[in-house]
Amino acid sequence: MDAVMAQTLFLAVCLSSLLIFFIRKSMYQGGKLPPGPTPLPFIGNLLQIDINGSTKGHMKMYEKYGPVFTIYLGLRRVVVICGYEAVKEALITRAADFSERGDLPTFDKVFHKYGVLFSSGETWKQLRRFSISTLKDFGFGKRSMENEIQEEAKYLVEKFRETKEMPFDPTFFFSKAASNAICSIVFGKRFDYDDKEFLTLLQMMNESFQLSSSFWGQMYNSYTSIMDHLPGPHNKIFQCIQGLVDFVAEKVKQNQETLDLNNPRDFIDCFLIKLQQDKQNPASAFYMLNLVFTTLNLFFAGTETTSTTLRYGFLIFLKYPKITEKIQKEIDLVIGQNRSPCMEDRNKMPYTDAVIHEIQRFSDLLPIGVPHAVARDTEFRGYTIPKNTDVYVMLTSVLKDPKHFKDPESFNPGHFLDQNGNFKKNDAFVPFSAGKRTCLGEALARTELFLLFTTILQNFTLKSTKEPKDIDLSPLFGALGNFPRSYELCLVPR
Repeated sequence: MDAVMAQTLFLAVCLSSLLIFFIRKSMYQGGKLPPGPTPLPFIGNLLQIDINGSTKGHMKMYEKYGPVFTIYLGLRRVVVICGYEAVKEALITRAADFSERGDLPTFDKVFHKYGVLFSSGETWKQLRRFSISTLKDFGFGKRSMENEIQEEAKYLVEKFRETKEMPFDPTFFFSKAASNAICSIVFGKRFDYDDKEFLTLLQMMNESFQLSSSFWGQMYNSYTSIMDHLPGPHNKIFQCIQGLVDFVAEKVKQNQETLDLNNPRDFIDCFLIKLQQDKQNPASAFYMLNLVFTTLNLFFAGTETTSTTLRYGFLIFLKYPKITEKIQKEIDLVIGQNRSPCMEDRNKMPYTDAVIHEIQRFSDLLPIGVPHAVARDTEFRGYTIPKNTDVYVMLTSVLKDPKHFKDPESFNPGHFLDQNGNFKKNDAFVPFSAGKRTCLGEALARTELFLLFTTILQNFTLKSTKEPKDIDLSPLFGALGNFPRSYELCLVPR
């Protein structure tokens, strides 16, 4: 028995030594990597970060190692970039070096690097150019899109009236309103709020996004080859995403059967036409997989990010009723009760504009953004980042940079107001990221947030089921995405 134990111990020591050797070898191949904590065998630096999602561990490393450092998530090497100056340099000044898409295994398992969000190189460039152009053709940044969102806001208000001042969870009300704006473009239609299939799709989005940010999602990202063979909640992520893929694929099939080359109805039609035009071009990125996944990228991102921001915003309004009252006074003064809010009103409503910006900053929806990668060995701030290394650009470190926001951990609309109460821009406001990979739907999201927030507050007074002091604004998760805690509110017609 003693001999068996000795052999087992000897093998364990050998295995650990081997792992340390390979880890240290990988740390120094390709040049001088940014500094960072020494990784443990197999575990890497997971014990030094919060695997449940908080970015506090990353921020402690930022304080210790500076704005660029290296960590290991299991055996996966990641370079982390923090702080306004370093992030700006990477995403804007050195955009070409950092514009590749890094690994995100919880989504890569289904997307396989297809689609505008997860692709890289020439494929990504073609898809992004096409997507931007097509979205503009369908009204992005134009009055027609504003009119559609105004109509959607009216639908939402009517649904809220049906709650009869009773407490309710607003989660999927906001999801439906936010989603319909992008649905009208990608699918050529909006969905009725009572459509059961629509609700199922939104539930799959919500669940996959939250699970990806949970402990199980982080474990899958760190130990993909192992977790692929284990049961657990992480498998529900792929089931949900595949359900969304199947829905989009069916929509594409329906469009193919009724396509009019001279009269495109939506984004899918435009992509199908481009696909036919480029079918003899072997270098074209326009083929069926990219059609399905790009459409899903737009549908998913255009729904989940805006709806989560709305949820967080109204929880903040319940926590700070005086802020809500001040917004409503500005609404009454500028808009009144006899017409719908419009985007022209925003310039006359500096406090409301500041509050919406602060909601986005404070909620910090995507704290690490979506992972980037370097396509070649890249010299950055005196270090060498080897080709294909994943890069986490910590948007949270910019949105909460004390050099740019006086009280970054508190909700304070004053971060976006000058001494005279006028709205002031802040270069560190980067909820949509920055540079070449900035969010495609930024213009749509800004329009939706302003029109939906103001239309709801124009029509209703908010009531909470809790005392403001008992409302917890800390997020449920904090890795891939931050989410507000579940809550109920009551809406009383004004």
